[in-house]
Amino acid sequence: MGRAAILTDPQAAARSGADVAMLTDLSECIGCKACEVACKQWNQNQAETSAFLGSYQSHPGILDNTWTVIKFVEDINESRDMSVESWQFIKTNCMHCTEAGCVTACPVDALTYGRMGTVELDVDKCIGCGYCEKGCPFGAVAVQAQVFDTDKKAGKCTLCVDRITNGLPPACVQTCPTDCIKYGSRDELIRWGRERVAKLKARGFANATLYGENELGGLHQLYVLLDSPEKYGLPVNPQVSPVLKAVRQVVYPLGKFLLGATFFGLLINFFASRNLSEPKDTDAPKATVQS
Repeated sequence: MGRAAILTDPQAAARSGADVAMLTDLSECIGCKACEVACKQWNQNQAETSAFLGSYQSHPGILDNTWTVIKFVEDINESRDMSVESWQFIKTNCMHCTEAGCVTACPVDALTYGRMGTVELDVDKCIGCGYCEKGCPFGAVAVQAQVFDTDKKAGKCTLCVDRITNGLPPACVQTCPTDCIKYGSRDELIRWGRERVAKLKARGFANATLYGENELGGLHQLYVLLDSPEKYGLPVNPQVSPVLKAVRQVVYPLGKFLLGATFFGLLINFFASRNLSEPKDTDAPKATVQS
């Protein structure tokens, strides 16, 4: 990691508690997967054997214990011999959205808006329902899916919250050999990203753009793209479903109320049944009144 990767002093950012972010400049990414390895090592996530995907991509996508994946975007020459004309790479992980679909979808509040702009996952609260998977438009959170597994848990990038709150950059930033992954305050990264896009356009990359500035209220994983978001599999205008919002605001609170009312009713029934089942003493001698 060189100076080019750090735009804000990590220790100063930790002291201020202000929102931070990562920015991946795809014009500098070489697809080496060092960030994948660093993420695995720091979080002590086990490696897994994956099937050959027909490319150099290591995994089909984010898994419950694989939180960073370099996706290979291949330009195929369909008019000639179906050969790969060029490769582009994108580092995929949790976007730490300001308006996160996974937080909206979680029925037990295991996913919450955390420190320094992160979306945090409390694994102890997680029940493995998988609603977060359905709520995330980026496919950036995954739940272990194994037959007869009674202890399913979600997994996702934490933005190395244990590191950034202690004045260290994320592990992937620390290890990137080309400094294509930047770390700093979100505002500073947005300014840098805009300037970088302008330079790329001046060099002939007409479709270069900054992604994540406004999407879902603002992402804390930003990208400088060389082409349109669709080229990299990113949604152009991601949204949290209105149905999901309604479920969060109405159905979940109603369900919790009904659950509490049911428990309270069972408690009353328990004590009432005990009182009714106690035998009455009918053989006690009756008092007599003498005149």
